[in-house]
Amino acid sequence: MSSGPTRRELIQLGGYGALAAGLGPNLLASDGGQTMASRAGHFGGADRVIWIFMNGGPSQVDTFDYKPALERYDGKSYDDFDKLTGFFPEQVGPLMKSPFKFARHGESGTYMSELFPHLSQRVDDMAFMYGCHAESNNHSPALLHMNTGMPRAGFPSVGSWVLYGRGSENDSLPGFVVMTDTKGRGLPKGYAQNWSAGFLPGVFQGTALATQGDPIANLIKPGGMSDAEQRRQLDLVRRMNERHGREVNLGSELEARTASFELARKMQSSAPEALDVDSEPAHIRELYGLDDPRCKEFARQCITARRLVERGVRFVHLYSGGEENQKSWDGHLNIESHHRGFAGEFDRPVAALLQDLKQRGLFDNTAVVCCGEFGRLPVAQKKPDGESIGRDHNPDVFTAWMAGAGVKGGVHHGSSDEVGHKAAEGKVHVNDLHATMLHLVGLDHERLTYRYSGRDFRLTDVHGRVVKEIIA
Repeated sequence: MSSGPTRRELIQLGGYGALAAGLGPNLLASDGGQTMASRAGHFGGADRVIWIFMNGGPSQVDTFDYKPALERYDGKSYDDFDKLTGFFPEQVGPLMKSPFKFARHGESGTYMSELFPHLSQRVDDMAFMYGCHAESNNHSPALLHMNTGMPRAGFPSVGSWVLYGRGSENDSLPGFVVMTDTKGRGLPKGYAQNWSAGFLPGVFQGTALATQGDPIANLIKPGGMSDAEQRRQLDLVRRMNERHGREVNLGSELEARTASFELARKMQSSAPEALDVDSEPAHIRELYGLDDPRCKEFARQCITARRLVERGVRFVHLYSGGEENQKSWDGHLNIESHHRGFAGEFDRPVAALLQDLKQRGLFDNTAVVCCGEFGRLPVAQKKPDGESIGRDHNPDVFTAWMAGAGVKGGVHHGSSDEVGHKAAEGKVHVNDLHATMLHLVGLDHERLTYRYSGRDFRLTDVHGRVVKEIIA
């Protein structure tokens, strides 16, 4: 008569069994979706995504969404305004015009603020969605909502979903790379939850490049270790994992862990080359603005983004702005000086990225997405001294734009109301943005699912509509 499993075995079976139950099959790929192997989507689409994130919530009425009515009503009270819309209901002021001039650009006649003299020359490559809206007026849940489809922690990010669906085209670099603010201004609120793999296998987690020191930590071999010694060490780990995986029936997860070790080894030679921005020719460094003190840090990141997608990285997430209000696009105090400063960092490198992707033949196969977590209010935010020159949060409308990857350039989709307070026509919810992003890389948001905790999850939950009006 068997004495049954030991206490240790019961703990192992209970813990690993629960985890294994959550590792459901990939409904897209024949390999079970546990590896980084490149795979086709549900239909034809682009192979890469660069998501440029204006962290903090830029003001749509001061950047991309021209509202001449604000000039007529400047200084007047807004009788229909719900003071609970923003984050500071006690600081609501009158309607406030934009301090920036707007002008039409390109054959499409797209209005754009004077903040973007370089980007305004690329408007015919970009499709603007003026009726976007979110749900939360608080940065942390709004960031999680925009990055994971849910306003709370624990869910996979957009980049993780894309990597899960399509795998990676380069087995020597991470398939999903994140670059945060480089001026010592901190991470976006919510931190690494914004690029987490959630309940997806950990192999699909975003890899954040460090802003100071070595871009990727622990990449250099320990001193004195030869290639042969490292190879023997990894082979030993692989054999141990294989044996353990057979014992606890968790082979796929351990295979993913072993694959991560192999990726790290390959990155020791491939990552330094991929991240070597200084090897770019002088005319490219000048195009992006590496010689301009205002934008040289963000220029370096935009060049890095292009170098990564050029080498087969599937998803690059690029953040403009850090954590605190005045260190991001969060213009509470003075929209004029604040947005002018951030636009000076942002404008030239992003315009150069679009141009560079085009001249290298990468534009049509790369989806470029740009937005923040929400917009800003058309009314002024009063400071304690009574001055009204900033704007509070506004989840009810913001502007997003997309380019490349079969997007119709020069398209204007949807609108906000007369003063830019709420989405009015052609409304695009966060779920719709995500559905459209997945569509651009050949993934059907309703079919890209993962079984976890007894149900099939997807990025768009039970909602989402592809904004086909901007797609060629």
